[in-house]
Amino acid sequence: MDYFWLIFGFVVLILGGDFLVKGSVGLAVKAQISKLVIGMTVVSFGTSSPELLVSMGAALEGGEESYMSIGNVIGSNIANIALVLGITALIYPIKVKKESIKQDWPVMFFSTILFVVFMRFFDGDEYVINHWEGLVLFIMILFFTIFMIRKSRRQTKELNSEFGEKDTVIQKSEPLWRNLFFLISGCLGLIYGSKWLLEAATNIASDAGVSPFVIGVTVLAFGTSVPELAASAIAAYRRQTDIAIGNLIGSNIFNILCVVGLTGFVARMPLKENVLNFDSWWMLGISFIVFPFMLIGNNINRWKGALLVLSYFSYIYFLLR
Repeated sequence: MDYFWLIFGFVVLILGGDFLVKGSVGLAVKAQISKLVIGMTVVSFGTSSPELLVSMGAALEGGEESYMSIGNVIGSNIANIALVLGITALIYPIKVKKESIKQDWPVMFFSTILFVVFMRFFDGDEYVINHWEGLVLFIMILFFTIFMIRKSRRQTKELNSEFGEKDTVIQKSEPLWRNLFFLISGCLGLIYGSKWLLEAATNIASDAGVSPFVIGVTVLAFGTSVPELAASAIAAYRRQTDIAIGNLIGSNIFNILCVVGLTGFVARMPLKENVLNFDSWWMLGISFIVFPFMLIGNNINRWKGALLVLSYFSYIYFLLR
């Protein structure tokens, strides 16, 4: 039965990703916000909701299961950039805008560094994300989201006033109710599809005797990254590369600032020392290496995508040795 839910959840994810991209593109045009910002906010928040649900549930559960909450976030961030971005680039090369290089990547990398600093320091001999650290992270995501939306709307209005609205808004806008229907249906499809796939995969892994932390950084991390994969792959297939890269960078920012922030504030998130000595370095390294990839040629082409996918499987190999 687990294998049935595994396949069924995957199909629902694909449909949910397609709906989410359709609704997001329409909403971007309707709200006069760039597709990159929609990818960084609405799409990334929607595709990252499984990480929030899984991490919050694991942290509140307590005991050995609570270690899965940190493992899920770290593994998911590694998977988003190395695996999902890599596969997306293999499907269709992604053009990188200057805004992603100058603003979005620095915020993602700074958030990653701050996450590691909070994990390692300020708690004595404990390795934990405590309540005040979680609150700081969560406040940061609120300010960053407001900043992006205001900046995008201001830039769109300036373009409209300079060139005329007819010249800047080329794509015909769908009715708002239809965009919202696709958006909400897509989010629900990603949430429930990932839930069914995740539960089935976890049961299969547990039956095979895999430890909770390894399940967190592999099965759970990949399972909760499947929505990002579905949304970004479909966005790339539809040539909406702004949404694809915005979704992935935004998801990593959301995972750290909102998922870790909110979960740490509510329940505290403990972690083991080996996470800092191994997994956190991989998360930092992959987050950093994507920057020169974005900078060279202002794109993530297929050979760069292949290297990213290879780096992900290298991480899994050394993890399971």
